[in-house]
Amino acid sequence: MDDLFALADGLGPAKIVHIHHPGIALKAVVAIDNVAAGPAIGGIRMAPDVTALEAFRLARAMTLKSAMAGLAHGGGKSVICGDPRMPRTAKERLVRAFAQAIRDLREYIPGPDMGTDETCMAWIHDEIGRAVGLPRELGGIPLDEIGATGWGLFHAIQVAYDHMGRPLQGARVVVQGFGAVGIHAARFLAQAGAVLVGASDSRGAVRDPKGLDVEALAALKRAGLPVSDASGVERLERDATIDMECDIWIPAARPDVLNEHNAQRLCTNLVAQGANIPCTEGAERLLHQRGVLVLPDFVANAGGVICAAVEYHNGTEAGAFETIRQRIRDNVAAVLDMAAGEGVMPREAALRLARQRVERALRLTRFGGAESGNDERTPTLSERERTCTASDFTAGAARA
Repeated sequence: MDDLFALADGLGPAKIVHIHHPGIALKAVVAIDNVAAGPAIGGIRMAPDVTALEAFRLARAMTLKSAMAGLAHGGGKSVICGDPRMPRTAKERLVRAFAQAIRDLREYIPGPDMGTDETCMAWIHDEIGRAVGLPRELGGIPLDEIGATGWGLFHAIQVAYDHMGRPLQGARVVVQGFGAVGIHAARFLAQAGAVLVGASDSRGAVRDPKGLDVEALAALKRAGLPVSDASGVERLERDATIDMECDIWIPAARPDVLNEHNAQRLCTNLVAQGANIPCTEGAERLLHQRGVLVLPDFVANAGGVICAAVEYHNGTEAGAFETIRQRIRDNVAAVLDMAAGEGVMPREAALRLARQRVERALRLTRFGGAESGNDERTPTLSERERTCTASDFTAGAARA
């Protein structure tokens, strides 16, 4: 019995649910970490080797991400064991069965993640009427299609470069995981004058010190082809991106791609975490000791969940872009200022800020006000920290 609570701490997880349907080979885990600020938003990840531990770690990242972004939401995550490239009919059957299994987990709002997309969210919404990241035809804001996470990552990098006193013009970028996040991050950075010199996907990597054609690589991915099919470039093994010298290194694929054993090989000035939990704690510490600035995942890649919250509260696409820009820029600046002022790692500063916000929400929802029986005044969330309403996003759209 004790083993079931080995992951528990003062924030969560509230629920970890195992789902098994032998008849259609459905094996899944839903981790609902914390709902003090509101229902948990979190994507559904599909891969053959996902685990319950991965689901929890990702759910905790979502709790911290929503808190840092000032959203009226908690954190959750789902993982489905399966090959995301399975035939469409098989995938639809699996996703619809998963949707039926989570029908009564009303405190969890599913969204797209690695291996799932807007079409999968449409299937889920059709089954249970609850999903974000929906196609436009269903009134959604397709966050992967518009590049919401990549847009936020771009602004996080821009703030970090301003903090470092460096220009983006001419900065060399390597993207490890040239998918939904990496493609858009590379596109926005290229528009600002940065140069993509290396990229990888699950089937290989490419490099060109003179600059890769971002749009040509994106076209290959849309056609279902690997980046290694690009012409006129150096082709390498998929893990070769770790050894590519650059100014900005973006991990945008699986967890723990950077660890204590390979972090020393990285030659860069900035690591901007486009994926969730792409670096181990030890790897971040090693990089920090070498003077490499590492932007924490739950700060830098929050664009997707911000966009999902905008959609959930009936906001607009233009409002989503403006809200992502504003909140991520403000949060990255706050984290970097605290880290520099107190001489700590950016993750340490970000964790402190995020945990403070979640703990305030916990006090307000469980022990706040006269019912607590405590004369001490319970701190309240600021308007910026707790507000995530349609009117807020409408105002953001007007400024965009």
